[in-house]
Parts: sequence; structure tokens; C-alpha cells
Amino acid sequence: MRTLAYGSWPSPVDAALAATHDGHPEWVGFVGDEAWWTEPRPTEGGRRTLVRRRADGTEESVLPAPWNVRSRVVEYGGQPWAGVEVDGRPLVVFVDFADQRLYRYEEGGEPRPLTPLSPVGGGLRWAEPQVRLELGEVWCVLEEFTGDGPTDVRRVLAAVPLDGSAAEDRDGVRELTDDRHRFVTGPRIAPDGLRVAWLAWDHPRMPWDGTELLVADVGADGTLDAPRTVAGGPEESIAQVDWALDGRLLYVSDRSGWWNLYRDGVPLCPREEEFGGPLWKPGLRWFAPLAGGLVAVVHGRGATALGVLEPETGEIVDAAGPWTEFEATLAVYGERIVAVGASPRSAYEVVELDTCTGRARVIGAAHDDAVDPAYYPEPQIRTFTGPAGDEIHAHIYPPHNPGCVAPADTPPPFVVWAHGGPTSRAPLVLDLAIAYFTSRGIGVAEVNYGGSTGYGRAYRDRLREQWGVVDVEDCAAVALALADEGTADRDRLAVRGGSAGGWTAAASLTATDVYACGTILYPILDLAGWGTGETHDFESRYLESLVGPLAEVPARYAERSPAAHADRLTVPFLLLQGLDDVICPPTQCERFLARMAGRRVPHAYLAFEGEGHGFRRAETMIRVLESELSLYAQVFGLNPPGIPTLELTE
Repeated sequence: MRTLAYGSWPSPVDAALAATHDGHPEWVGFVGDEAWWTEPRPTEGGRRTLVRRRADGTEESVLPAPWNVRSRVVEYGGQPWAGVEVDGRPLVVFVDFADQRLYRYEEGGEPRPLTPLSPVGGGLRWAEPQVRLELGEVWCVLEEFTGDGPTDVRRVLAAVPLDGSAAEDRDGVRELTDDRHRFVTGPRIAPDGLRVAWLAWDHPRMPWDGTELLVADVGADGTLDAPRTVAGGPEESIAQVDWALDGRLLYVSDRSGWWNLYRDGVPLCPREEEFGGPLWKPGLRWFAPLAGGLVAVVHGRGATALGVLEPETGEIVDAAGPWTEFEATLAVYGERIVAVGASPRSAYEVVELDTCTGRARVIGAAHDDAVDPAYYPEPQIRTFTGPAGDEIHAHIYPPHNPGCVAPADTPPPFVVWAHGGPTSRAPLVLDLAIAYFTSRGIGVAEVNYGGSTGYGRAYRDRLREQWGVVDVEDCAAVALALADEGTADRDRLAVRGGSAGGWTAAASLTATDVYACGTILYPILDLAGWGTGETHDFESRYLESLVGPLAEVPARYAERSPAAHADRLTVPFLLLQGLDDVICPPTQCERFLARMAGRRVPHAYLAFEGEGHGFRRAETMIRVLESELSLYAQVFGLNPPGIPTLELTE
């Protein structure tokens, strides 16, 4: 055991290792009895491939580079693929990221386009496909741009011919619904094929504010009758809908203050915990009905477990295993469940639960310890008290290295991580980007500030019209509490975040004196600009609930925007941006930097070609982590070995 100053501990968790392990499997499904899913490939330009697990247990990447299985519907994407078995062989449809066309793939052949390109705006985009062999169609969400502006867009349910006849003909795509609703999820078809259900909502609501559950009858020719609203509304968020095998409607609603599961309007397991979450992407699944009448559920409070619900009694039996967090992706085949789970000691992996035997096992993307697990962080689940007496949930990761300790009576530097969304949360799972810092002697505090999901609607609603206030105050309260108790060094606190977390980081630097520096990734910095045409359609009215209607409270937009208060920022910062970002565009950073000109505040701005909202390429993530560490080293007086020096300018 060596005694070395915090920040100078040698660690095998380098930036390249963290980058190559970034991302995780998602969008699980079955093709026949085979489990398939998508997986990231950071070293292959950040693409996502489709992985197949054969009956003998072997895995294979179905589509070689440059195929990239990823949708851009609502920019965040959605379920990008679906498959069925035909004569013992897989038939798969998927969306390719490069052109957003829907393709048909069969084993041994090349993918063939099913949908046309569009010269208008962002083109034609697709999500949540479902193959309907009996009709010779793929039913899905169609997002169609009608002009060059980010909000010139319409969304409908559509049917795409499986034979490729619409590959060059937009008129060959059959629209199943009109575009009376701004947003829709994919169709869920009843077991008898006679009804279809989906969710819809309209501006200015976000799906966690309120959605409508629509049901329509399906004619013999595959057309839909006029839809009827059977649940939901402006103040009730329904996050997912599906059908039980007996034809009854299953859905997750927060009408009780918690996202609980309902069957034909009756709660199946009323609890003060979540059986759903924020619908950032169409196709997210927190439950799936099983063949025998049971229901697979992802549920929990502040964390999620994989369980099997008996709907008649409301009892849940959770899967046994090391996983403490499950993603909102589920697939079932007979009595088998496939999900994606992780823990503080293991990254996300594909897990199968056999409900007949109760056995859970890893079947894909198995976690492999790339370094000695002794270097992994050792998190603490903590609850702090905010300035108004409210609870604040956080995960605290103190510095940890099996071969090093710091000199006695010297508290460590700490970085507060603000998650994105902001209607989201930080899961308690192994993240080598966190280990990159903790193994070198820098603590990390992930704050699930007021507004985060997983703790009920009341906790979520704490951020309504309070963005830039509650999130900033909660992060500061955690940082100062750690300093007061001696866990962190009061003079060596930093804040970092991406997207909405980038907003919170920047607002924290301009509104408080808590932090000595900060890292701001692909942020929102100017509310008025972002809310008047600088972002995509999905979030173009989001600020009405987060801040208030611009026409009614214009002063609030200026009062809270970091870009309007650049003169208050006096500490060093690192600003990171993808140049292809259409959600938080580079113009936000450029405007902010222009207002910092001449202020002689040390900073660095790194902009990356080919990166959008969230970095996916290994070389980008390496540069980001090393630059961030160099910032802390320079500000905190640390000496991390082997890290390139980030040049700070004034």
C-alpha cells in the first residue's frame, strides 16, 4: 500500500478502456426462439450492430460495418428492428442510421430497402416496426418531415409493404392513422388481430406529463376504424400499452402518483414504486405478458428489478442474481424472458429468465472484468436534505484504489455529476468512466436531483418551472454536505454534466460559488434560443413545463440562462460539443463563448466532427476523459501520471 496524494494514484483504468466499454446492449427481441439485440461498437465509428444468439449459444454480429441499426425518430431514436421466423429462417427488418430507410434482411443475403429516401427536411424515419406476414406489411411509426425546419414534421402509424414495392415510391406506404396527434408510439396488436392500441400526446406536453391511450378496430383489409381514447389525459402519463393473451388491455399509468400496472383500468399491483418510466424513445418496454398469463415486469423505487407478476394476486417474484438495475427493454417467448441488467460490479448484459425453473443466466454481452475488480468504485446510496427540507437522492463514489491511500487528514477532491434529461436518473451500475476518476483518487457524486424519475410523480414535479433552480440547489446541497462531513475537500469541488446535465453544470457555475471548475458537455446554455427554434421538435416545447411559457415569463428565461450571465463565471471550465448535434446545437456553445470573450477565464472548447448528441466514437471519448482529468489536475493541483495536458486559454 502506497501513500500518494489524491489524483496521483496509478490506475489500470485508462481512457481507452473506459471508451471501449461505453454503451450497452439494448432493444432485445426474439426471432423464433432465438434472442436478438443491438450492441454498440465504439471502435467502429460508434455504430450499433444487430447481434443474434443461436440455439447452440454462439453469438454473431449479423450486419457488418458500416450498417448501423439505429433510428432517429424524435432524434433520440426508438426500437429500430423486428424479426420473425419464416420456414425456420429469420426475416428481419431494421432502420439504418445513415439514411433512415427501413430495410429487409434475410440470412445469406444483402439488406434490401423497403422505404424511399425523401428530399424534404430530415426525410422519412421509422421506429417500432412489427412484421405482419399475413398482410405482407411492416406496421410502424412514420416520422415525416414536411419542410426544412426542425418542427416541420408529422407522425402517423403506417404500413410498409414487405415486398419492397415502396422502396422508391412514397405513395406505396399506407398510412393507418391521420396526423391529428403530434406524437405516437408504435401499434400494439391484440392477439386476435382485431384491435390495435397505441399512445399519443401533443405539444406542449411531454410524455411523462400526459398521454392518451388509443384503441381502434382493425378491418379485414388491415384498415383502422376511428380511434377512441380509453385512458390517459393531460395530467396522466401512460408510459406503455400492450395486450394480455386473453385480449384484455394492459398499461402503465401514473394516475396514483406512481407508474403502476393496470389491466382494463384496474391496478394489478398498487405500490409506491415505478413499473414504468419516462418515454424518451418509442418502444421502451417495462412489462411484457407471458404465455401462461403472468407478466414480466421491470419495477422498483430508485432502482429496478426484473420480476414476474401474478396478476390475480398482485404478487411479484424477482429474478435471483447479481443484477440490481434493469433497462426498459424486455422480450418474451413462451415462458422465457430476455432483459438487460447490470450492477455496481458488472456492466449491462443480456439476461434470460426461465419462469418455469426460476433460473436466470447471462446469455449475451457477458460482463468481463477488463481490470482487477478491486479497482471498481464502491458506491454508497445516500439521501441528503435540500434547502427546503426535501429529500435528495444520490450515489456517492469515494476515491478507491487497492494499492493506494492518501495522506491522513486530507479530504479528496470530488466531482458532482448531473444526469441528463432532466426527466431521467442516474442508475447505480458499473461505469468505467467513474472508475477512471475514483481509481485515481477523485470522488464522484451522482445526484438524482428533484425532477429525477424513479421516485414518484411528486418528486418528478419538483422541477416544474424550477429548472435551473432545484437541480442547481440539490447538486450544491450534496456537494456542501460532503464537504461539511469531511468526505470531500470544500476547496476542490467540481461539477460536470451532459445535455440537460450540461445545463445544470453551467448554471451551477454561474449561479453559485460552490465549485472550483466544471465540465460542460453538449449543453443547453441559452433558454430563449433553444426554446425558439434551435432544437428538435420533440423537446421544442419542453421548457414550458421546465421553466414556464416564454410569452408569460420571458424574464425567467434570461434570468436563468448561463449564456446571459457569462460575467458571473469566474472559474476554469471545459466545454465539449458534437458538431452534428441537432438537439443542443453548437450555436449554443458559440454564443456562450462569444460572451466570455475578454473575461480572462481559463477554459477549453473541444468540438468534434461526426459526433451528435452524446459521444459514441472511442477516439472522442478518450479525448474527453483525458481532457477532463487534465482540467481537474490543473485546478486542484493534482499530478495524474501519463495524462496529456489540456491547453487552457483565456
